[in-house]
Amino acid sequence: MVKYCNLTCQKAHRPKHIKQCKKRAAEIFDEALFKTPPPKEDCPICFLRLPLDKSVIRYQSCCGKIICYGCTYKEIIVRQSTEPICPFCRAPATTSDEVEVKRLRKRTEVGDAIAMYSLGCHYRLGNGVPQDSNKALELWHRAAKLGCAESHNQIGSAYFQGEGVEEDVKKAVYHWELGARGGDVLSRHVLGVVEVEAGTMNRAMKHFMISAGFGHDESLREIQRGFSHGHVTKDDFEKALRAHKESKDEMQSDQRDAARHFIQRGLTRKPIPSKLS
Repeated sequence: MVKYCNLTCQKAHRPKHIKQCKKRAAEIFDEALFKTPPPKEDCPICFLRLPLDKSVIRYQSCCGKIICYGCTYKEIIVRQSTEPICPFCRAPATTSDEVEVKRLRKRTEVGDAIAMYSLGCHYRLGNGVPQDSNKALELWHRAAKLGCAESHNQIGSAYFQGEGVEEDVKKAVYHWELGARGGDVLSRHVLGVVEVEAGTMNRAMKHFMISAGFGHDESLREIQRGFSHGHVTKDDFEKALRAHKESKDEMQSDQRDAARHFIQRGLTRKPIPSKLS
């Protein structure tokens, strides 16, 4: 990066270096964009890495913890709880969207970014509150400023679809990039899809390599397709397979498998695995 003595020097000499400056600026941007983010957080009860699948984790609006359904399943079935409670703080579970919204508001007031994000999702869908895309965006922006990477993904989707804002693909990509840099795996995968559609396969595969390494299944399939079309080397494909498997293994447990079967069978009773009793 060229450094100038002062403003006069910059005005006189910058035209000679502008191509070099733009090139270096792009390199610095990519270094930050493609840097592997830190691993996802663990469940505070079983201390295993939280799954990517949002349907098998739950944000507890009572205490602000994100808990895997494996621990929720154990609380309900193994302990034979008659009334669902939070496995972490023991508070009674919410009984309606309206009650959940009240709890989310309280946590939003104390600066809980995940609560802001969750409340924004309620406003987007109209669950427990009147549907309001503008209010959802306001909450997501607040959460994003506090470091909630998932909020950037939602903001990006809103700009891409023109939901509550004027459609703007550049702004969508900008927020997906911020989300990816913050560790949101879905934002990372979406960026890979954007690059595929733009025909920049090298950049696309870089994104997919990172998200596959966090256990994202569709990203791994994209890498497999990239390998079959010559966009990914054999070594990189094997590296992605190993990283994906290792990530999946870190998120796997007998307790979570039992919870998955429990949910899939429509909350019907089943024998308790001996390892959970």
